[in-house]
Amino acid sequence: MLDRPVALRRWLRGGAGAVATIGNVSEDYTFGQRVALWVVPKLTALLLAMVGMTLRFEVIAEEGATPATPPARGIFCFWHRCTLPAGWYFRKFRCSILISQSFDGELIARTLGLLGYGSVRGSSSRGGGAGLMALRDVLAEGMPVVFTADGPRGPIYETKIGPVKLAAMTGEPMGSFYLLPARAWAMRSWDRFLVPLPFSRVVVSWARLVSAPAADADAATLEAKRVELNEALERARIRAEEHIARRN
Repeated sequence: MLDRPVALRRWLRGGAGAVATIGNVSEDYTFGQRVALWVVPKLTALLLAMVGMTLRFEVIAEEGATPATPPARGIFCFWHRCTLPAGWYFRKFRCSILISQSFDGELIARTLGLLGYGSVRGSSSRGGGAGLMALRDVLAEGMPVVFTADGPRGPIYETKIGPVKLAAMTGEPMGSFYLLPARAWAMRSWDRFLVPLPFSRVVVSWARLVSAPAADADAATLEAKRVELNEALERARIRAEEHIARRN
């Protein structure tokens, strides 16, 4: 196992854990954007690693739920606001994630690549169908995929249909989890984005798996399954909040 200083040096060089990106990405960037793409991912990964190494994780699960451990396979979903603690905790799972084809998406993809994540480029509005097909291929190789279920723009705590469609395509069940730091900054964004404070305890809350709909499921069935997934994600969140409240 690499010691922490060696791991950080590799991240800064851009070589540690970088995973290939799937999908077409424009490289027609301005000079300023190219500078940002060189600096921001490395700086963000470094800062996340420095804070992440101080965090203490506590795993809880509702009755009937089995927390995933690496190596794992399948479809996993979480709410966008806990992206930072989730990004650090799940780096060893070698997940792939659907990321938009925008410049901001490129920043995110490069940052996650330094943490060991793969990226599939697409979105719900552009390239989403191709993105789901690529994620299907990732699952076929026995690797996990992850969705920020209410991202990238919300509304908060309202899952999109993408995970459900992928589950119908593959037959894979959907896992739901939520990470809540006991001490964090909550940003004034649509999702009240959480920035965990150093040395915080972080609760990792799991809900029961949601089964996949049939491959030929109609729109009403897919919507019902989306609601079921949404309820599982909310149970994971509420359980984490109640657990933190009892411990404080």
